[in-house]
Amino acid sequence: MILGFAEYDAQARRLAEALGQPYGQVAVHHFPDGESKVTLPNELPPHVVVCRSLDRPNEKLIELMLAANTARQLGARRLTLVAPYLCYMRQDTAFHPGEAVSQPIIGRFLAELFDDVITVDPHLHRTPRLIDAVPAKNAVALKATGVMSEFLRDRTGAFLLGPDTESLQWVRRIAERGDLEYGVASKRRLGDRQVEVTLPEQDWAGKPVVIVDDVISSGETIAMAAQQCLARGAKRVDVLTTHALFASGALERLQEVGVGEIWSTDSIPHSSNCLSLASLLAEAVQAIC
Repeated sequence: MILGFAEYDAQARRLAEALGQPYGQVAVHHFPDGESKVTLPNELPPHVVVCRSLDRPNEKLIELMLAANTARQLGARRLTLVAPYLCYMRQDTAFHPGEAVSQPIIGRFLAELFDDVITVDPHLHRTPRLIDAVPAKNAVALKATGVMSEFLRDRTGAFLLGPDTESLQWVRRIAERGDLEYGVASKRRLGDRQVEVTLPEQDWAGKPVVIVDDVISSGETIAMAAQQCLARGAKRVDVLTTHALFASGALERLQEVGVGEIWSTDSIPHSSNCLSLASLLAEAVQAIC
């Protein structure tokens, strides 16, 4: 059985349909004091897949803990978490004395609740494998590059641009599958919303550009790159991302600098969603069963 939550209901239902499995929704009631009451279907099969993306995660993590423990009490012997966006993966070291290193703390928390954890394009910096961060029996990190490449297959002549060196792995895979030109910019971060971006040497005149990144949060890096592309004569600049986090004002910032289309996968519900991850996630669930 696939279990979903209200804010991610459509995506969880698509996963259940792709797997040909029954679907049930976890009911969540919020009390006036902020506590959550979580209610599961009262009969569960031995294997339960919980599908919930972990953007805006703090409340969701508590509700996952309640749901996972209750599922075990109701007879589930194997629990699989499908979290297309996986939270708290960025902080893998303490940059200042006293900082909590969230990646291993949250990783162990999830591994204690679930036998399997499946995610897409986790934001890992210095951690080479997802299982090093999330020590579950199965820790599966999928890539959305195949889905993205298929989405871009009719956009011949587009130049794919990664906004920083970390994006090279995604841009290269997508470009090579679609036989597209690509390059990456360099970035120097000056603060949470302040960055300095330098484009690669390239003739930008008349080129349609697609900026590709795994996560868009503040949008400032993408905005700076797009602004420079357009200033150098790019025909248009569109944006493609796996995870549409979009902090307050980010979408407006991209539109302000002249970005055209903004496309994202449905890992996080957003108006820009146009790429479904259901088939990719279903294959991963089937592979570990």
